[in-house]
Amino acid sequence: MEKSIVFFDIDGTLLNEEKKIPASTKRAVQLLQEKGIHTVIATGRVPNMFYWVQKELNIDSYVSMNGQYVVFEGKEIYSNPIDPDMLQSLSTMTANNGHALAYCSHNDYKVSQRNHPFVEAGFDSLMMPYPEVDEKYYTHLPIFQGHLYCNPQDVQMYFDKYPDFSFVKWDDNAYDILPNGASKAVGICKMLDILDISVENSYAFGDGLNDLEMLKLVGTGVAMGNAVPEAKAAADIITTSSSADGILNGLIEVGLLEKELVLL
Repeated sequence: MEKSIVFFDIDGTLLNEEKKIPASTKRAVQLLQEKGIHTVIATGRVPNMFYWVQKELNIDSYVSMNGQYVVFEGKEIYSNPIDPDMLQSLSTMTANNGHALAYCSHNDYKVSQRNHPFVEAGFDSLMMPYPEVDEKYYTHLPIFQGHLYCNPQDVQMYFDKYPDFSFVKWDDNAYDILPNGASKAVGICKMLDILDISVENSYAFGDGLNDLEMLKLVGTGVAMGNAVPEAKAAADIITTSSSADGILNGLIEVGLLEKELVLL
């Protein structure tokens, strides 16, 4: 039997709107693992923001920070740090414009300002506390992803200033900062190569703008019922929402799980 692999986004996919893992999702992932199917997290989050998800689902492989830092069975297999000179320039520009940054290393993250309303709103949406502040964090460790916190009407100045980088919206006033070409799909390709699994035998579940490349790349892309329109358009299949057994239903629909087994 050929090997298969399934990649799962976290927010809005593995997690429902209460930022909890539904019981049906836990059962579905467990059944995949019992069948010998690889299960992998694919997220924009920093690893220490989803350790608890790994623990609950018994998953030790992940594509984190939108493909910038990839780990298979606890071992790093790919990383792509951002040029510190670019981060220095970005730090100056955001400070001059009243905007804020987050710097994401391989196992932690810091923000550049205290009490910034857009930072607070962004982490509130993740149901997480305001991060620690260290405006020079990028000088201490390799940084793989940034977050820009600014009004949507202001983000164009960053597109113009940094044409080699993309700014992908994930909250009303929050954007992932990535080198052009970086995406979950890049990290997924690294893992497929390591495992010698064909693209045709890969599956992915997602709901957001940072899932588009992933959903298009894999053999079967599944958008959640709560996904943004762009993700639904990129997917091969649309399942139910993350709160309505979307992972379980999607895995049954693509043929990786049998409904009869789930009921046992």
